[in-house]
Amino acid sequence: MIHVQKFLNVKSQQLAYFVRAFWNNRIVYNELDLYFWDTMEEWSQVSHLANQPISQRERVFWYVLHQLHFWPEQKLREDIKVRSDLDLCVHFLESQEDYPFPFEYSGARP
Repeated sequence: MIHVQKFLNVKSQQLAYFVRAFWNNRIVYNELDLYFWDTMEEWSQVSHLANQPISQRERVFWYVLHQLHFWPEQKLREDIKVRSDLDLCVHFLESQEDYPFPFEYSGARP
C-alpha cells in the first residue's frame, strides 16, 4: 500500500509540472482532466489510510487539484486572479521548504 506522504511527494511535483505545462501550452486541457481522474483513482488506493493528519502541503495540493477540475479551460488560462492564486500554490508545492501558507488555499481530501 502507498502511504499518504509518499503519494503527496510524487503527485504534488507532478501537479506542479502539469499546471506549468498547461500554462506554457505544452499540454492541452484534456491532459489536466486526465491527470485529475488518474490522481483520484490512485488516491483510492491510499484513502483507507486517510486517518493520518492532513499537512499544509496536502491541503494546498487538494486545493489546486480541485480548482483545476472546477474551472473551465479559458478561466484557468486567462483569469488573472485564478492564475495568480494557482501560481502561488504551485510554487509552494514545488518548494522543498515548509513555511506558513495562507489558509484560504486549503483543500480537503476527497
